[in-house]
Amino acid sequence: MGIQREIWQDHIAGNLFKNNEFLLASVDASQHVMQGKVVHIPQAGAPPTVVKNRTSLPATIVQRTDSDVTYTLDNFSTDPILIPNAELYELSYSKRESVLSEHEISVREAIANSVLELWAPSGMTGTVIRTTGAATAAHMEAATGNRKKFVVNDLKQAQLRMNKQNVPMEGRYALISADMFQQLTDDMSATQYRDFSAAYDVKDGVLGRLFGFNILMRSAVLKYDDDVLPVMIPGGADPDVSDNDGVLCWQMSAVERAVGQISFFENMGDPTYYGDVYSVSIRMGGRKRRADAKGIVAIVQAAAA
Repeated sequence: MGIQREIWQDHIAGNLFKNNEFLLASVDASQHVMQGKVVHIPQAGAPPTVVKNRTSLPATIVQRTDSDVTYTLDNFSTDPILIPNAELYELSYSKRESVLSEHEISVREAIANSVLELWAPSGMTGTVIRTTGAATAAHMEAATGNRKKFVVNDLKQAQLRMNKQNVPMEGRYALISADMFQQLTDDMSATQYRDFSAAYDVKDGVLGRLFGFNILMRSAVLKYDDDVLPVMIPGGADPDVSDNDGVLCWQMSAVERAVGQISFFENMGDPTYYGDVYSVSIRMGGRKRRADAKGIVAIVQAAAA
């Protein structure tokens, strides 16, 4: 029997953020998606000027100018996969369910990486802090030489940057790679680590809390070049000797996500392939909600001797 498309599409939607819970720490703009693929958000113009103890009349009449935020969601689709008909009968386990689960995991990871890059500051003044710890060997795939470790004070500087921007204290997050997380915890005092661990919340993927940031971790986060104003290197780019690891810090109202159309495709009993063919397509995107990236800070490795 064939797969119920609606059931599988609902299953994908319900598990879209599994193991990538950091995506939920953002403003959800999915209700503004039109035709499953375009986000259209009406934006109110500037508020009226308020004058204390007005003495000059008549007051100047102004007209509010509204605008729209519009962006297209990216389409993430898996290559169609064939399950030969004979295998449905010969295998002792459900290969179909196994294959479809692999499709779901792969597309989730691709989406998470893409949205991270859409949130990341790149080549922007005032959005990057460089690491300041002791020298250690570079850990990125092709990187050579030494880099300064990610230490507690670097995260404290990110807190200071946001405090000066009047960014709300609530809803601050820091997403850290496995290597950088190890460096950070190694630099904590026993008291800091105890207080840090007290905020552990496995449901939301929070490993601890430090300087007001909910600390999250994944195997890799962001990659930056070594320019004076570091530029984020998109996924798929060839590894380079000068690559630097990056931590993304943000306040949840500074970034946005939007989920569009989710489609599951099947061709049962295809006579040309002698089996069943399946594929998945998901539209999703996101953005920095301000042009100046207020409320977003990247902590990027610095070169060390």
